[in-house]
Amino acid sequence: MKIKSTSILGILIVCSGVGFAQDETQSDITMLPLITDRPDATESPSTIAPGFIQVETGGFYESFEDNNIKSETFTYNTTLLRLGLLDNLELRIGWDFVEGKTSVNGNRLSDVTSGFNPLLLGTKIAISEEKGWLPEIGVLGHMYLPFTASSDYRPETTGVDFRFSFAHTLNEKSSLAYNLGAQWRDDSPEAAYVYTLAYGYSICEKLAAYLELYGDLPEDNKANHLWDAGLTYLISNNVQLDATVGSSITKGQDLLLSAGVSFRLPTR
Repeated sequence: MKIKSTSILGILIVCSGVGFAQDETQSDITMLPLITDRPDATESPSTIAPGFIQVETGGFYESFEDNNIKSETFTYNTTLLRLGLLDNLELRIGWDFVEGKTSVNGNRLSDVTSGFNPLLLGTKIAISEEKGWLPEIGVLGHMYLPFTASSDYRPETTGVDFRFSFAHTLNEKSSLAYNLGAQWRDDSPEAAYVYTLAYGYSICEKLAAYLELYGDLPEDNKANHLWDAGLTYLISNNVQLDATVGSSITKGQDLLLSAGVSFRLPTR
C-alpha cells in the first residue's frame, strides 16, 4: 500500500546547496535545480519561492496477489500543484485519477472501479534552514475533500494528515531526509502514524538516485512497511524526469512502478 499517490523525491539538491529564497530574484531561482516532492514518499522541507508554480505529475502501477486474487491499480495522473505564496509558505493542490482491476485465477473480472480520488488541499511551511548538525525543517498538512471524489472512491468523511519533514546534507553528493506524522483517511477514526526515510545520491550534475523505506502504523491494524528506489534526471534546472520501482516489506504490495515529470513556471 502506497502512503500517497503523489509520492515524491524531495531530498536531492543536485550538486547545489539550496536554502531559503528571500534574497534571490526570479532569475536566480530559475538557475537553481528543482527540489521536488516526487517520486518518493518523503516530502522535502523546502517550499516553492513566491512568484512560481511547480507542477509535479506522473503515473504509477501497483499490484498485489493473495489466494489467487490479484488486485491491480493504475493511477494515470498524480498531479500536485505547488504555488509559492510567501518566502516560507506554499499552497498545495493535488488530484489523482485511478482505475482498479481484479483477477481471480488469472481471469479478469468485468467489474472495474475508476474515477478521481478526493482532491488534496494543503500547505507547507519551511521552519528553519540547515545549520551544522541541525536539519532543515518543514511542516505540511493536507485535507482530502470527499465531495470532489468519484463515487467509487468517495469516503464519507474528510481525511486529514500532517507531517514534519527533515533533511540533512551528508556531503556534496549525498543527503538524508525523513518524515514523521499521522493521517486519518478512508473514514477511519483511528490515526495511522506515518514515517519515511530516504537516502539520496547525486551521480553527476543531472542524474541522481535514491533509496527509501516508508510505511504507516495504524492504531487498529497491522503496520505497513515498504521500500522503493529510483532515479531523477534534470533536463534543465526547471524540468525533471523520474522513475521508480518498489514493493512491500510486509504483505500488501507485490510491485510498484512509477514515472513522471516535474517542471517550474513563473507566475508573474
